[in-house]
Amino acid sequence: MDTKVMTDEQRRALALEYLRRLDSRSSFFELFDDQAQVYFPKWGLATGRSEYERLFSDLGKMIAEFRHDHAYLNIIQQGDLLVIEGTSSGVTTNGVCWSAGQTLAGRWCDVFEIRDFKIQRCFIYLDPDYEDADTSRYPWRTE
Repeated sequence: MDTKVMTDEQRRALALEYLRRLDSRSSFFELFDDQAQVYFPKWGLATGRSEYERLFSDLGKMIAEFRHDHAYLNIIQQGDLLVIEGTSSGVTTNGVCWSAGQTLAGRWCDVFEIRDFKIQRCFIYLDPDYEDADTSRYPWRTE
C-alpha cells in the first residue's frame, strides 16, 4: 500500500479546511477517505462514505447555520492524530440560537486521524442538545 507523507502543517490545514467548509456549508466530503469513520453523539458511528454522508445530512436537518470560533481553537498534534477543541455558535432549524458561554451548547472537541491527505477518522465530541431542551433530567440545572 502506497502512503503519502504529510507534514503536521498539512494535517492541520486539512482539518481547518474541513471546519471552514462546514461553516460556509460548502462541499467537504472529498476531504474524507471513502472508508473514513465519523462519530457524532446520539447518532453513532458512520463507517464509509454513504454512512457519513447520511450522518451529515441528518445533522443538516437540525442545524440551520453554525460557526466555529477559529480565533479560539486549541490544537494538539502527534503523528497522524490531531485534536481540536473549540467553541461554536449557530441557529437550529427551529430558530433557537446557541453560543458557547451564553448557552449550554457550543463547546466541542474533534479528534482526527489524517493520512494520505485524507481524513481517515473524525470523532466529534459535544452535547448535541443545541436547544437546551434536555436539561430537566440533570439535578445540577436549576433555573
